[in-house]
Amino acid sequence: MRAHELTTGRTFGVTFDHGDDFMTALVAFCRDHEIRQGYIPMFLAGFAEAEIVGTCEKLENPDAPVWSKVHLVNAEAMGCGTIATDAESGGILPHIHTTLGLKERSAVGHTSHLLSARVQFLTEMLVVEVVAPMMVRIPNPKLYDVPLLAFTSGE
Repeated sequence: MRAHELTTGRTFGVTFDHGDDFMTALVAFCRDHEIRQGYIPMFLAGFAEAEIVGTCEKLENPDAPVWSKVHLVNAEAMGCGTIATDAESGGILPHIHTTLGLKERSAVGHTSHLLSARVQFLTEMLVVEVVAPMMVRIPNPKLYDVPLLAFTSGE
């Protein structure tokens, strides 16, 4: 286990508009408000469509990450995540998990890592900026190069 005390900065309430691309809007918000890292304690959303990590196929190696995606439509969603700095590009790397209920399927749920989504009606989100330490994602070669969150001094 690793832990680090976080020094938080500003807290934002953010709403996305109908038709917005979720990830594009999140990146634009972070750019416009100079958010380099932080966390999303919650969001509520309607998604016209979304792609999450998942498969219906037998996994060759159940310990390995799943890289395929599932396409869902007409979903209600709630989720949370972290925002880390991309040391190479200078941008951000959001890591978002969500639970989606399909409206026309008795709200049957799917839960996983959110890859993409298009907003339907609304997205309401809280974003908390972290000013220190620096939050980065470092691929771990011992764990299939999954980029894991790390805390650094920024030096």
